Amino acid sequence: MLGLQFETETSWVEVATSGLEQLLTDHAFAEQKAASNAVSIIINYSEETALVKDMSDIAIEEMEHFRMVHNIMIEKGMVLGKATKNDYALQLQKFFPHTGNRTEALVHRLLVAALIEARSCERFKVFADNMQDEQLATFYRDLMISEANHYTLFLGYARKYMDREVVDKKWHDLLAFEAAMMKSRGTVAKVHG
Repeated sequence: MLGLQFETETSWVEVATSGLEQLLTDHAFAEQKAASNAVSIIINYSEETALVKDMSDIAIEEMEHFRMVHNIMIEKGMVLGKATKNDYALQLQKFFPHTGNRTEALVHRLLVAALIEARSCERFKVFADNMQDEQLATFYRDLMISEANHYTLFLGYARKYMDREVVDKKWHDLLAFEAAMMKSRGTVAKVHG
């Protein structure tokens, strides 16, 4: 369903659970960055009424997810650490060349957001299916649904703003790039690490 070309190894779950506080901190800030991305799209494409409405919903939902992750950390006696750069997202954002075309720039942004959501969904499933902590397993199973919905929304909007064949080619190229990148990951307790 997600179209990802590389599957996360279950060994990543060991890395993630052994660095749980770091993983949860990374996850919390990833949710915050996703909310910021949605707000930025609203600011830059304010004339797109349907897009603005959906990005408003996503921004609110992502901040709610941030709060949920932070509450879990508090329950577990953890403290939200400092945000670190998300090298995964930064590498994806550099995949498409800079363009002065506003519509193409939006499509690129939507495709990158779709892929981040798809990979998060996949990682949350691997995490939920292979962990002992039932509270966290349930939490991550529930989040998978939201991530999948965001993935389809972003991809759907990308296809709305540009010819479907062109968008699908860009999408498949981005998926291949991300798959190659993911082969060297899975060693750090981060959502996309």
